[in-house]
Order: sequence, then C-alpha cells, then structure tokens
Amino acid sequence: MQYPCKKRRTLRALAASIALMSCATLYATGAQAAGYPEHPINLIVSYGPGGGTDLVARMMAPFLQKYLGNDARIVVLNRPGAGGAIGFTELARAQPDGYTIGFINTPNLLTIPIERKSSFTWQSYDLLGNLIDDPGAFTVRNDNELKTLADLSAYAKKNPGKVTVGTTGTGSDDHLAMLRFERASGTKLSHIPYKGAGEVRGALASGEITIGAINVGEALQYQKGGTPLRFLGQMGKTRSAALPDMPTFKEQGYDFELASLRGLAAPKGLPADVRAKLTDAVKRTVDDPAFQAKANEMFAPLRYLPPADYARELASGEAEFQTLWKEAPWLDK
Repeated sequence: MQYPCKKRRTLRALAASIALMSCATLYATGAQAAGYPEHPINLIVSYGPGGGTDLVARMMAPFLQKYLGNDARIVVLNRPGAGGAIGFTELARAQPDGYTIGFINTPNLLTIPIERKSSFTWQSYDLLGNLIDDPGAFTVRNDNELKTLADLSAYAKKNPGKVTVGTTGTGSDDHLAMLRFERASGTKLSHIPYKGAGEVRGALASGEITIGAINVGEALQYQKGGTPLRFLGQMGKTRSAALPDMPTFKEQGYDFELASLRGLAAPKGLPADVRAKLTDAVKRTVDDPAFQAKANEMFAPLRYLPPADYARELASGEAEFQTLWKEAPWLDK
C-alpha cells in the first residue's frame, strides 16, 4: 500500500530536478550572453579579396568590435567560389553560437537556390541587418572606343559573341544585367565569371575582358585607386549621388534596374541575447558618423534595414526571381 506514496515522492523529486535543470540552463545562457564574445568571431565574405564586400567587411570590423565590447575581435575570412555558394553554405552550416557571422549578397543568395540544388536559402540565417544597396554598372577601360550603351549595342550586333563581360558569377546581378541587356538590345555577349569583383577589375585593367560588370561603389573605389576604367551606364532607379553625370540604363533606353544588397547574417538558431547583441552592434555601427564617413570615402552606398524589413525585402526579391526564372532561365547555354 506504500507504492502510491513512493510514486508521488518520485514524481516530486523528478519535477524538482527538472526545475533545477531549467534554472541552470537559463543561468548558463544568460552568463554566456553576458560574456559574449569570449573568443574571436569569424566574418565570412563569400567573394575574393579586393571586392566591394571584402573592403566593407574589413572597414567595418573595428566598429563591430567596438560595439560588441568584451575586447571583441573580428576575423574576416574569404570563401570565394560558385557565385558565392561556397561561403553562403559555410555560413549556413556553422554553429549558431554567435562566433560565425557573414555577409549575404543579393541577388546571388536568392538566385542560386532557384537555379540549382543548394543547402541554403535566405531563411537559413538569422538576419542581423542590411548595410549596402549598390547599383550595377557596365565599365570599360579608358582607352576603349565605346562611350555609351548605344555604342556597345552597335558594336555587339556587328560582332556577335566578341564582347566579353566579366561578372561575379552565374546568377549574380552582374550576370543578370548582361542577360537583360542582351535581350533588350538584341545582341549576343560572352559571359566570363570570376570569384569576385576584385578579379573582374584585374581582368578589365589587363584587357582580358571588354566589359566589367561591376557595381557603382566598387567601380568608383577602383577608379579612385588608379584603375583606368570608365562607366557606360549604371542600373539604379535614379542617378547615383556619387556619379551624377552618368545616365542610368533606363535613361539610355534599356528599361531595367539591378542592384546588390549586402547585409550581415548568422546561422539560424542564435541564442536570443546573442542575436540581440549582434543586431544592436550592427545598428550602432551604421549610425556611427565615423563609419558613415569611411563608407562615403569608399563610395559604399549605405541602406540600413533592420532584420524584419530585411526579411521582407528578401522575400519580395525571391518571388521576383522565381517569376523571372520561369520566364527566362538565366543559366549559360
């Protein structure tokens, strides 16, 4: 007759143990967040050294360190290849402990899962905030006889396939821009993919390619650094404040816009307190006048989006690219 009492005592003991374990877990999580970061944080850049994302990552690292506190140290890791897929995959698969963060770039982040099997989508990450919105552009060497997009169209029609266009990979904004220009102008260009804008710049400077499809901010940085390049047109909705005399593609009769969002993210599943600390550090970095001044010097067009707004932007872009893929797949043939 004593078994029911023993059972009740066992259940009470089990409940007490669970409560103690829960308190211990909560205490440990809080302590971890309070002490975070306790060792270096890896910041993955999915493109090669010298590109726009890489330059911004290295420029912003000291600011993130400052606002994370605890003697934080950011280590930038370049993981180029496959149009960004190598780096995006590594970021998605990392431990969600706050010690691996990285840049995610559109449209590549959105187009890669549409065009081929991949181990990530934009929903594979905890978004920390978008920083950059950089319009695409076509550039040539200064000694090139092409001056406008009309010149490019006329030459390409007379020389099908002869014009080579360097991009940061299949499905990138640069590549999609090339394909849209082909359709709009009735021309045939030759796609040459590279691992990052830095490689495109080098190929353009050496004469290896005819057109460098490089975003406005990146191209202006290279131009300032001495690369002999000239713009044929830029793909923003309006003229860039940093490039007021350069007509948009629309103004030159090619009705499309393309740009690259570049924001920070972490693997899905961050502890809530760690995620809050990271998102706060990103926002405080963007609000820092010294950071804004450095971004302006680098021609990096800032456009901060908090995580919720960033998610809506990515969802909208994903839907647009899914529709575009059904209408006109962008893989090279």
